[in-house]
Amino acid sequence: MSLNRVIRPVSFACAVALAVALCGCSRSSSRAAAGGGEARRVVIGFSIATDTFILERWNKDLKIFTGAASDLGADVIVQLSAGGAKEQIAQINFLLTRGIDVLVVVAHDTDMLSGVVKKARDAKIPVIAYDRLIMGTPIDAYVSFNNREVGRLMASALLSAVPRGRYLIVNGSLRDNNSYEVSAGVHEVLDSRIERGDVRVVDEIWLDEWSSDEALSRIGKVLETTEDIDAISCANDQIAGAAIQLLAEHRLAGKVAVVGQDADIGACQKIVEGIQLMTVYKPIERLATKAASLAVSVANGNAPASGVTIDNRSGAEIPFVREEPIPVFASSMDDTIIRDGFHSAEDVYRNVPGRVKK
Repeated sequence: MSLNRVIRPVSFACAVALAVALCGCSRSSSRAAAGGGEARRVVIGFSIATDTFILERWNKDLKIFTGAASDLGADVIVQLSAGGAKEQIAQINFLLTRGIDVLVVVAHDTDMLSGVVKKARDAKIPVIAYDRLIMGTPIDAYVSFNNREVGRLMASALLSAVPRGRYLIVNGSLRDNNSYEVSAGVHEVLDSRIERGDVRVVDEIWLDEWSSDEALSRIGKVLETTEDIDAISCANDQIAGAAIQLLAEHRLAGKVAVVGQDADIGACQKIVEGIQLMTVYKPIERLATKAASLAVSVANGNAPASGVTIDNRSGAEIPFVREEPIPVFASSMDDTIIRDGFHSAEDVYRNVPGRVKK
Protein backbone atom coordinates (compact mmCIF):
# COMPACT_ATOMS: atom_id res chain seq x y z
CA MET A 1 0.00 0.00 0.00
CA SER A 2 1.52 3.33 -1.02
CA LEU A 3 2.27 5.96 1.58
CA ASN A 4 0.02 8.60 0.03
CA ARG A 5 -2.97 6.26 0.25
CA VAL A 6 -2.38 5.88 3.97
CA ILE A 7 -1.86 9.56 4.71
CA ARG A 8 -4.91 10.91 2.93
CA PRO A 9 -7.66 9.31 5.10
CA VAL A 10 -5.70 9.87 8.30
CA SER A 11 -5.21 13.53 7.41
CA PHE A 12 -8.94 13.90 6.92
CA ALA A 13 -9.63 12.27 10.27
CA CYS A 14 -7.20 14.63 11.95
CA ALA A 15 -9.03 17.54 10.37
CA VAL A 16 -12.28 16.17 11.73
CA ALA A 17 -10.75 15.69 15.15
CA LEU A 18 -9.52 19.29 15.11
CA ALA A 19 -12.97 20.53 14.15
CA VAL A 20 -14.46 18.45 16.94
CA ALA A 21 -11.97 19.81 19.44
CA LEU A 22 -13.12 23.29 18.53
CA CYS A 23 -16.73 22.17 18.85
CA GLY A 24 -15.92 20.67 22.25
CA CYS A 25 -15.67 24.15 23.74
CA SER A 26 -19.12 25.03 22.49
CA ARG A 27 -20.42 21.70 23.73
CA SER A 28 -19.73 22.48 27.38
CA SER A 29 -21.27 25.90 26.99
CA SER A 30 -24.29 24.42 25.21
CA ARG A 31 -24.82 22.02 28.11
CA ALA A 32 -24.71 24.91 30.53
CA ALA A 33 -27.03 26.89 28.30
CA ALA A 34 -29.47 24.00 28.29
CA GLY A 35 -30.41 24.96 31.83
CA GLY A 36 -31.44 28.34 30.45
CA GLY A 37 -33.92 26.81 28.05
CA GLU A 38 -31.76 26.38 24.94
CA ALA A 39 -31.67 23.00 23.20
CA ARG A 40 -28.71 20.92 24.24
CA ARG A 41 -26.50 19.74 21.39
CA VAL A 42 -26.21 16.00 20.88
CA VAL A 43 -22.65 14.68 20.97
CA ILE A 44 -21.92 11.67 18.76
CA GLY A 45 -18.87 9.48 19.24
CA PHE A 46 -17.79 7.96 15.91
CA SER A 47 -15.21 5.16 15.97
CA ILE A 48 -13.92 4.01 12.61
CA ALA A 49 -11.30 1.28 12.24
CA THR A 50 -8.97 1.17 9.26
CA ASP A 51 -5.97 -1.05 10.05
CA THR A 52 -4.69 -2.30 6.67
CA PHE A 53 -7.83 -1.66 4.64
CA ILE A 54 -7.81 2.13 4.32
CA LEU A 55 -10.31 2.64 1.54
CA GLU A 56 -11.25 5.59 -0.63
CA ARG A 57 -14.87 5.40 0.44
CA TRP A 58 -14.32 6.17 4.15
CA ASN A 59 -13.37 9.75 3.35
CA LYS A 60 -16.82 10.13 1.84
CA ASP A 61 -18.62 8.46 4.76
CA LEU A 62 -16.92 10.65 7.36
CA LYS A 63 -17.42 13.89 5.47
CA ILE A 64 -21.10 13.23 4.76
CA PHE A 65 -21.87 11.92 8.25
CA THR A 66 -20.24 14.81 10.09
CA GLY A 67 -21.83 17.35 7.76
CA ALA A 68 -25.29 15.85 8.17
CA ALA A 69 -24.87 15.65 11.95
CA SER A 70 -23.81 19.29 12.08
CA ASP A 71 -26.87 20.29 10.05
CA LEU A 72 -28.98 18.52 12.69
CA GLY A 73 -27.29 20.45 15.48
CA ALA A 74 -24.98 17.68 16.68
CA ASP A 75 -21.25 17.57 17.35
CA VAL A 76 -19.15 14.56 16.30
CA ILE A 77 -16.01 13.30 18.03
CA VAL A 78 -14.19 11.08 15.53
CA GLN A 79 -11.66 8.46 16.55
CA LEU A 80 -9.81 6.81 13.67
CA SER A 81 -8.04 3.67 14.82
CA ALA A 82 -5.22 2.36 12.68
CA GLY A 83 -3.97 -0.46 14.88
CA GLY A 84 -6.69 -3.08 14.76
CA ALA A 85 -9.32 -4.18 17.26
CA LYS A 86 -7.30 -3.56 20.44
CA GLU A 87 -6.65 0.05 19.51
CA GLN A 88 -10.27 0.52 18.53
CA ILE A 89 -11.40 -0.78 21.92
CA ALA A 90 -9.06 1.71 23.62
CA GLN A 91 -10.39 4.54 21.49
CA ILE A 92 -14.01 3.61 22.20
CA ASN A 93 -13.17 3.63 25.89
CA PHE A 94 -11.78 7.13 25.36
CA LEU A 95 -15.00 8.22 23.67
CA LEU A 96 -16.99 6.90 26.63
CA THR A 97 -15.14 9.41 28.85
CA ARG A 98 -16.13 12.33 26.64
CA GLY A 99 -19.79 12.52 27.67
CA ILE A 100 -21.11 11.28 24.33
CA ASP A 101 -24.84 10.69 23.89
CA VAL A 102 -24.57 7.95 21.25
CA LEU A 103 -21.77 5.78 19.88
CA VAL A 104 -21.46 4.95 16.17
CA VAL A 105 -18.96 2.22 15.30
CA VAL A 106 -17.35 0.93 12.11
CA ALA A 107 -15.87 -2.24 13.56
CA HIS A 108 -12.46 -3.60 12.65
CA ASP A 109 -13.32 -7.02 14.05
CA THR A 110 -17.05 -7.61 14.28
CA ASP A 111 -16.65 -10.26 17.00
CA MET A 112 -14.18 -8.57 19.36
CA LEU A 113 -16.08 -5.43 20.38
CA SER A 114 -18.85 -7.04 22.42
CA GLY A 115 -17.26 -6.19 25.78
CA VAL A 116 -16.74 -2.48 25.15
CA VAL A 117 -20.13 -2.21 23.44
CA LYS A 118 -21.80 -3.75 26.48
CA LYS A 119 -19.93 -1.25 28.63
CA ALA A 120 -21.37 1.60 26.57
CA ARG A 121 -24.91 0.30 26.77
CA ASP A 122 -24.58 -0.36 30.50
CA ALA A 123 -23.75 3.35 30.75
CA LYS A 124 -27.02 4.08 28.90
CA ILE A 125 -25.20 5.15 25.74
CA PRO A 126 -26.96 3.79 22.62
CA VAL A 127 -24.73 2.00 20.10
CA ILE A 128 -25.21 2.01 16.32
CA ALA A 129 -23.15 -0.28 14.09
CA TYR A 130 -22.30 1.52 10.85
CA ASP A 131 -21.74 -0.55 7.71
CA ARG A 132 -20.45 -3.59 9.67
CA LEU A 133 -22.61 -5.53 12.08
CA ILE A 134 -21.21 -5.93 15.61
CA MET A 135 -21.74 -9.51 16.68
CA GLY A 136 -22.52 -11.25 19.95
CA THR A 137 -24.07 -8.44 21.98
CA PRO A 138 -27.28 -6.39 21.69
CA ILE A 139 -26.96 -3.02 19.97
CA ASP A 140 -29.54 -0.35 19.26
CA ALA A 141 -29.39 -0.33 15.45
CA TYR A 142 -27.42 -1.37 12.39
CA VAL A 143 -27.08 0.89 9.33
CA SER A 144 -25.69 -0.69 6.18
CA PHE A 145 -26.35 -1.88 2.68
CA ASN A 146 -27.96 -5.15 1.67
CA ASN A 147 -24.64 -6.96 1.58
CA ARG A 148 -26.06 -10.28 0.46
CA GLU A 149 -27.54 -8.50 -2.55
CA VAL A 150 -24.07 -7.12 -3.29
CA GLY A 151 -22.86 -10.70 -3.72
CA ARG A 152 -25.87 -11.62 -5.86
CA LEU A 153 -25.24 -8.67 -8.17
CA MET A 154 -21.56 -9.53 -8.56
CA ALA A 155 -22.22 -13.21 -9.35
CA SER A 156 -25.08 -12.39 -11.72
CA ALA A 157 -22.82 -10.03 -13.67
CA LEU A 158 -20.16 -12.70 -14.00
CA LEU A 159 -22.66 -15.32 -15.15
CA SER A 160 -24.04 -12.96 -17.79
CA ALA A 161 -20.54 -12.43 -19.16
CA VAL A 162 -19.18 -15.94 -18.55
CA PRO A 163 -22.06 -18.45 -18.35
CA ARG A 164 -19.61 -21.34 -18.55
CA GLY A 165 -16.04 -21.18 -17.31
CA ARG A 166 -13.46 -21.33 -14.56
CA TYR A 167 -14.01 -18.93 -11.67
CA LEU A 168 -11.78 -17.62 -8.89
CA ILE A 169 -13.61 -16.29 -5.81
CA VAL A 170 -11.78 -13.86 -3.53
CA ASN A 171 -13.70 -13.13 -0.34
CA GLY A 172 -13.08 -10.27 2.08
CA SER A 173 -11.76 -10.16 5.62
CA LEU A 174 -12.52 -13.08 7.89
CA ARG A 175 -13.02 -10.48 10.65
CA ASP A 176 -15.91 -8.73 8.90
CA ASN A 177 -19.44 -10.13 8.94
CA ASN A 178 -20.12 -8.36 5.65
CA SER A 179 -17.62 -10.68 3.97
CA TYR A 180 -19.78 -13.66 4.87
CA GLU A 181 -22.93 -11.92 3.66
CA VAL A 182 -21.38 -11.01 0.30
CA SER A 183 -19.99 -14.53 -0.06
CA ALA A 184 -23.40 -16.01 0.72
CA GLY A 185 -24.93 -13.86 -2.03
CA VAL A 186 -22.26 -14.94 -4.51
CA HIS A 187 -22.88 -18.61 -3.76
CA GLU A 188 -26.64 -18.18 -3.80
CA VAL A 189 -26.33 -17.33 -7.49
CA LEU A 190 -23.39 -19.54 -8.47
CA ASP A 191 -23.99 -22.79 -6.62
CA SER A 192 -26.64 -24.20 -8.96
CA ARG A 193 -24.32 -23.52 -11.92
CA ILE A 194 -21.44 -25.14 -10.04
CA GLU A 195 -23.56 -28.25 -9.39
CA ARG A 196 -24.49 -28.41 -13.08
CA GLY A 197 -20.86 -28.16 -14.08
CA ASP A 198 -21.23 -24.88 -15.96
CA VAL A 199 -18.97 -23.14 -13.46
CA ARG A 200 -15.83 -24.63 -11.99
CA VAL A 201 -14.30 -22.85 -9.02
CA VAL A 202 -10.52 -23.14 -9.40
CA ASP A 203 -10.01 -21.68 -5.92
CA GLU A 204 -11.82 -19.74 -3.22
CA ILE A 205 -9.75 -17.39 -1.07
CA TRP A 206 -10.57 -15.79 2.28
CA LEU A 207 -8.41 -12.83 3.29
CA ASP A 208 -7.33 -12.13 6.86
CA GLU A 209 -7.71 -8.36 6.29
CA TRP A 210 -9.13 -6.01 3.68
CA SER A 211 -5.64 -5.73 2.22
CA SER A 212 -4.58 -5.26 -1.38
CA ASP A 213 -1.10 -6.51 -0.47
CA GLU A 214 -2.54 -9.73 0.90
CA ALA A 215 -4.78 -10.03 -2.15
CA LEU A 216 -1.78 -9.62 -4.45
CA SER A 217 0.05 -12.40 -2.65
CA ARG A 218 -2.87 -14.83 -2.48
CA ILE A 219 -4.15 -14.28 -6.03
CA GLY A 220 -0.60 -14.34 -7.33
CA LYS A 221 -0.11 -17.84 -5.94
CA VAL A 222 -3.23 -19.01 -7.80
CA LEU A 223 -1.98 -17.53 -11.08
CA GLU A 224 1.36 -19.25 -10.58
CA THR A 225 -0.55 -22.53 -10.56
CA THR A 226 -2.91 -21.79 -13.43
CA GLU A 227 -3.69 -18.96 -15.83
CA ASP A 228 -6.79 -20.79 -17.03
CA ILE A 229 -9.28 -18.48 -15.33
CA ASP A 230 -12.27 -16.86 -17.02
CA ALA A 231 -13.82 -14.83 -14.18
CA ILE A 232 -12.82 -13.44 -10.79
CA SER A 233 -15.29 -12.39 -8.09
CA CYS A 234 -13.55 -9.87 -5.81
CA ALA A 235 -15.02 -8.77 -2.49
CA ASN A 236 -14.26 -5.10 -3.21
CA ASP A 237 -12.65 -2.87 -5.80
CA GLN A 238 -9.33 -2.71 -3.98
CA ILE A 239 -9.07 -6.49 -4.31
CA ALA A 240 -10.27 -6.26 -7.92
CA GLY A 241 -7.49 -3.77 -8.60
CA ALA A 242 -4.94 -6.23 -7.21
CA ALA A 243 -6.37 -8.99 -9.39
CA ILE A 244 -6.24 -6.80 -12.50
CA GLN A 245 -2.65 -5.78 -11.73
CA LEU A 246 -1.66 -9.44 -11.63
CA LEU A 247 -3.68 -10.25 -14.74
CA ALA A 248 -1.85 -7.45 -16.57
CA GLU A 249 1.47 -9.02 -15.61
CA HIS A 250 0.22 -12.25 -17.21
CA ARG A 251 -1.17 -10.35 -20.25
CA LEU A 252 -4.70 -11.31 -19.27
CA ALA A 253 -6.14 -7.94 -18.21
CA GLY A 254 -9.39 -7.31 -20.06
CA LYS A 255 -9.64 -10.98 -21.05
CA VAL A 256 -10.84 -12.16 -17.63
CA ALA A 257 -14.15 -10.86 -16.26
CA VAL A 258 -13.52 -9.12 -12.91
CA VAL A 259 -16.11 -7.66 -10.54
CA GLY A 260 -15.91 -5.80 -7.23
CA GLN A 261 -17.79 -3.34 -5.07
CA ASP A 262 -17.54 0.25 -3.75
CA ALA A 263 -17.28 2.11 -7.09
CA ASP A 264 -13.74 3.35 -6.36
CA ILE A 265 -12.56 5.83 -8.96
CA GLY A 266 -9.90 3.41 -10.23
CA ALA A 267 -12.52 0.70 -10.71
CA CYS A 268 -14.87 3.07 -12.54
CA GLN A 269 -12.03 4.07 -14.86
CA LYS A 270 -11.20 0.43 -15.55
CA ILE A 271 -14.85 -0.33 -16.28
CA VAL A 272 -15.19 2.34 -18.98
CA GLU A 273 -11.80 1.23 -20.34
CA GLY A 274 -13.10 -2.34 -20.64
CA ILE A 275 -10.67 -3.83 -18.11
CA GLN A 276 -13.10 -4.47 -15.23
CA LEU A 277 -16.59 -5.80 -15.91
CA MET A 278 -18.59 -4.09 -13.17
CA THR A 279 -18.68 -2.70 -9.68
CA VAL A 280 -21.45 -2.47 -7.11
CA TYR A 281 -22.26 1.12 -6.24
CA LYS A 282 -23.42 1.80 -2.71
CA PRO A 283 -24.97 5.29 -2.42
CA ILE A 284 -22.95 6.42 0.59
CA GLU A 285 -24.63 9.82 0.83
CA ARG A 286 -27.97 8.18 1.56
CA LEU A 287 -26.45 5.79 4.09
CA ALA A 288 -24.32 8.31 5.97
CA THR A 289 -27.13 10.88 6.06
CA LYS A 290 -29.56 8.29 7.42
CA ALA A 291 -27.00 7.17 9.99
CA ALA A 292 -26.48 10.73 11.24
CA SER A 293 -30.22 11.30 11.50
CA LEU A 294 -30.67 8.00 13.31
CA ALA A 295 -27.84 8.79 15.74
CA VAL A 296 -29.42 12.11 16.70
CA SER A 297 -32.86 10.54 17.01
CA VAL A 298 -31.65 7.64 19.17
CA ALA A 299 -29.63 10.02 21.34
CA ASN A 300 -32.85 11.91 21.97
CA GLY A 301 -34.52 8.75 23.25
CA ASN A 302 -36.38 7.66 20.13
CA ALA A 303 -36.51 4.02 19.05
CA PRO A 304 -35.22 3.25 15.53
CA ALA A 305 -38.10 3.24 13.07
CA SER A 306 -37.20 0.20 10.98
CA GLY A 307 -39.41 -2.69 9.95
CA VAL A 308 -36.37 -4.83 9.11
CA THR A 309 -34.30 -6.65 11.72
CA ILE A 310 -31.12 -8.72 11.62
CA ASP A 311 -29.66 -11.43 13.87
CA ASN A 312 -26.25 -10.62 15.35
CA ARG A 313 -26.02 -13.78 17.49
CA SER A 314 -26.92 -11.87 20.65
CA GLY A 315 -30.42 -13.26 21.10
CA ALA A 316 -31.89 -9.89 20.15
CA GLU A 317 -33.33 -8.81 16.81
CA ILE A 318 -31.40 -5.70 15.78
CA PRO A 319 -33.24 -2.93 13.87
CA PHE A 320 -31.63 -2.79 10.42
CA VAL A 321 -31.73 0.47 8.45
CA ARG A 322 -30.88 -0.89 5.01
CA GLU A 323 -29.98 0.68 1.68
CA GLU A 324 -29.94 -1.23 -1.60
CA PRO A 325 -26.81 -1.50 -3.78
CA ILE A 326 -26.75 -0.75 -7.51
CA PRO A 327 -24.77 -2.62 -10.20
CA VAL A 328 -22.67 -0.40 -12.46
CA PHE A 329 -21.40 -1.35 -15.90
CA ALA A 330 -19.82 0.82 -18.59
CA SER A 331 -23.28 1.25 -20.13
CA SER A 332 -24.82 2.54 -16.88
CA MET A 333 -21.91 4.64 -15.57
CA ASP A 334 -23.45 7.96 -16.60
CA ASP A 335 -26.86 7.17 -15.11
CA THR A 336 -25.49 6.10 -11.73
CA ILE A 337 -22.04 7.23 -10.64
CA ILE A 338 -21.88 10.43 -12.65
CA ARG A 339 -25.55 11.40 -12.27
CA ASP A 340 -25.24 11.14 -8.49
CA GLY A 341 -22.02 13.14 -8.43
CA PHE A 342 -20.16 10.25 -6.80
CA HIS A 343 -17.34 10.80 -9.32
CA SER A 344 -17.06 13.37 -12.10
CA ALA A 345 -17.21 12.42 -15.77
CA GLU A 346 -13.81 14.05 -16.25
CA ASP A 347 -12.28 11.72 -13.69
CA VAL A 348 -14.08 8.57 -14.80
CA TYR A 349 -13.34 9.03 -18.52
CA ARG A 350 -9.84 10.46 -18.06
CA ASN A 351 -8.24 7.58 -19.97
CA VAL A 352 -10.87 7.28 -22.71
CA PRO A 353 -9.68 9.39 -25.70
CA GLY A 354 -12.35 11.43 -27.45
CA ARG A 355 -15.06 10.68 -24.89
CA VAL A 356 -17.59 13.50 -24.78
CA LYS A 357 -17.74 14.65 -21.18
CA LYS A 358 -21.16 15.09 -19.62
